[in-house]
Amino acid sequence: MRNTARRAATLALAATALAGPLTGTALAAPQSLYAPSALVLTVGHGDSAATAAAARAVTLTCAPTASGTHPAAVLACAELRGAGGDPGALAADDGVLCTKEYDPVVVTVDGVWQGRRLSYEHTFANECVKSSHGASLFTF
Repeated sequence: MRNTARRAATLALAATALAGPLTGTALAAPQSLYAPSALVLTVGHGDSAATAAAARAVTLTCAPTASGTHPAAVLACAELRGAGGDPGALAADDGVLCTKEYDPVVVTVDGVWQGRRLSYEHTFANECVKSSHGASLFTF
């Protein structure tokens, strides 16, 4: 009798251990170990994004790997990662000499960077000044 009770308890525990995870609601598993980083970058001529004629737009995805329509996605992701995800933190290259001509160029960056919403807009005095900020993020 004692063995029968022990077997019944063992079977009940084994059944609970095996079938327990199969019952109840399923938990959603994360899609990736990386926080999403997907951006749309635009450049246009004008004083602001609202009034500028958009000339070009590219996509940039940085996690888990660099991809998108940006011509230098790997370099652009590395540059943005180095700036802590802040396009405004990209320093201008002091070695670049630009004219003082005012022909405004506006860039925008919208999307998600490492799981946080990112929205950036900046107007540069001209194309040369825009190109002097960072090495690859705004060169498309």
